[in-house]
Amino acid sequence: MQEKKIACFGYGKTTRAIAKRFGPCTFFDDKVTKPFVDEEGNALKPISEFDTRFFTHEIPSPGMPPYHPLIQNATHLISEYDFFAPTMPFSIWISGTNGKTTTTQMVEHLLRDKGAISGGNIGTPLADMSSDAPIWVLETSSFSMHYTNIAAPNIYALLPVTPDHVSWHGSMEEYYKAKLKPLSMMKEGEAVILPKMFASAPTNAFKILYETEHDLAEYFGIDTSRIKFKGAFLMDALIAMGIDKILYDRVDYDKINAFVLDPHRQEEVRDAAGRLWINDSKATNIDATLAALRTYPGQKIHLILGGDDKGVELEELFGPMREYDVNVFAIGANAQRLKALCDQYAIPCTLCHTLDVAVSEIDRVLDDKSIAMLSPAAASLDQFSSYAERGNLFKELAKATK
Repeated sequence: MQEKKIACFGYGKTTRAIAKRFGPCTFFDDKVTKPFVDEEGNALKPISEFDTRFFTHEIPSPGMPPYHPLIQNATHLISEYDFFAPTMPFSIWISGTNGKTTTTQMVEHLLRDKGAISGGNIGTPLADMSSDAPIWVLETSSFSMHYTNIAAPNIYALLPVTPDHVSWHGSMEEYYKAKLKPLSMMKEGEAVILPKMFASAPTNAFKILYETEHDLAEYFGIDTSRIKFKGAFLMDALIAMGIDKILYDRVDYDKINAFVLDPHRQEEVRDAAGRLWINDSKATNIDATLAALRTYPGQKIHLILGGDDKGVELEELFGPMREYDVNVFAIGANAQRLKALCDQYAIPCTLCHTLDVAVSEIDRVLDDKSIAMLSPAAASLDQFSSYAERGNLFKELAKATK
């Protein structure tokens, strides 16, 4: 058997895990200007020194775009998923624009008694997952699927797909194509849970089509009144329960209701006066914010928006937002842009610039009949180190109100 000579593109979590298991490897990274060897014996080199003739496998970090010079010059390119395809156990892949992490966690939670473990985009690289586990539940990004040509899931659940990562993929059509790519490699007897908008996508797998939570509940015979989750999390729960039903013909309401959501996802906090503050700092794109608004229909919402929006078309947020009773408190790098759009769409807006000012302004008008919500529809890195830091500060400030 030919000895593997592995080049890793990008010195990230995924590739470093591969090197730890199969290395030492040679890394090529944009940040490296002079060659050196790390503490585990891996060679790190500038991308200008890459020569495809010296390698049998070239594994990119999942987020490396297809127009990167390393990708363009590679002739033995293989994704992390394809690299582990020969040893991958029964696998369930979860994808979509929002909700991938929560759904993956819910599936693992429901199938833990069957030995399921989770990984992929959720944080655990495939190289760190045990091939002895009977089931892998993988949060799978469009980036990973773009480079994957061999590996395929036994069950694939695709959550709703809305505009995202267009600059990386080059167009919405290419983004959709990446999300649908596993279907072409799936076999008869396997299953895919799929939004109806992709009903015509060719596959040998059995299609379970849905448009709403009601469609999923009806198909799987699930009573949504017995599930504690609301809004977008209800769909996550229904897909997870649907997978449990497909595999083991069971619907366990107690078990799904015992699942605890991650912090910063529509996390409810009460202040000393009992007023409700919603920490949804992980809502870093438009669709996630709209999902949060849908969770609290018919209520007055004091909404903190803003941060680094990466130049996306925010009109897709403001059109639907007119359906809600919302006052906007604009913060972050795009605060002025948000204020202009609020004026254009006749949505009340207070220009705050920073989170502490926004909480202070909301404190003056919040009562027990309204809700304060941080759901920024933007990344946090303009003012914070992470969405978690932003969310934690919001909770601290909210609890300190009087």
